[in-house]
Amino acid sequence: MFPVASRRVLSQIPAVILTLASQSPRRREMLERLGLELAIRPADTDESIRPGEAPEEYVRRVARQKARAVEDDIALAADTAVVLTGEILGKPRDREDARRMLRMLSGRSHEVLSGVCVRAAGGEEAVEVRSEVSFAHLTERQIAWYVETGEPMDKAGAYAVQGLAAAFVSEVRGSVSNVIGLPLLETLSLLRRSGLPLPWEVRT
Repeated sequence: MFPVASRRVLSQIPAVILTLASQSPRRREMLERLGLELAIRPADTDESIRPGEAPEEYVRRVARQKARAVEDDIALAADTAVVLTGEILGKPRDREDARRMLRMLSGRSHEVLSGVCVRAAGGEEAVEVRSEVSFAHLTERQIAWYVETGEPMDKAGAYAVQGLAAAFVSEVRGSVSNVIGLPLLETLSLLRRSGLPLPWEVRT
């Protein structure tokens, strides 16, 4: 648990570089667009699912492992999973696997879970954030077209809500940034509690 720093103190802290323990271009882009200065150090951790491990436990554990693998002053790590009826849908192995996942998601609602962990000198905190996404019914032509674009191939659940798959999503309940890969509201709260000054709190 981090001690709570005052806004006055935060405004006097010199610029601090945040280490992002992830190679995700989407997480990097979201944080850099907010004006945060990042060092990118992807953590090499085992992301396999343990027997009997619930999706919530899985994303939180992996996020903690990634953050602990980085030794810098303030480290941020996250892990996101697409979950349908208790099954975690990871990144597709190939195009047929992507088509399989999209058929499963078609016309149904699923959950997107993210575990976020921030580790700093004052300790470590982690949260788990849940969103619900509903897909329209997809035809085989829609699925084939989308897979041929190549977009699904490096995405959990074989889709990117911020990309072309937005044409198939009928509703998102909860954090949209969570579905993209990093729940910003909760992440920024953890970063502020860790002592990292946020862009709007730094006196210029």
